[in-house]
Amino acid sequence: MSATSETTTKPVITAATAEDIPELVTLLVDLFEVEADFDPNPEAQLHGLQLLIGNPSRGRIFVMRQDGKIVAMANLLFSVSTALGGFALILEDLIVSPTSRGHGYGTELVKYVLEFARKKKFSRITLLTDRLSVESQRFFQRFGFKHSEMVPMRLIL
Repeated sequence: MSATSETTTKPVITAATAEDIPELVTLLVDLFEVEADFDPNPEAQLHGLQLLIGNPSRGRIFVMRQDGKIVAMANLLFSVSTALGGFALILEDLIVSPTSRGHGYGTELVKYVLEFARKKKFSRITLLTDRLSVESQRFFQRFGFKHSEMVPMRLIL
């Protein structure tokens, strides 16, 4: 298929591999350019992706491909909830490429993450959204996510 062809295949979701890292760095840089708490740092994003993809016991990165190109990603970190007595997920990043938004890719990726979590018997999924992004909060509320009474706090070391 040539680079100028129209989109013809159904999007496919798979686990990310080391070969995907350059495209994933680009997605993360796009995300961190608009997030108030983070600054884009391609070297740091590269290192973080290597730490996760190289150690699947820490979590998973799922990518959605459309005609061979990554159009979205979800970064899941594994944890344990002592409150619930089971494994928990942190949905660290959910990103759709700026040029691929509006096609339902984010929705399909969240559905995939929810199915993965149910199959693997995770007891909870936690995520952070930008406080000012009401649109992002509404997006996740459509899937049943609710605001927590917990307040996120951070110490960067």
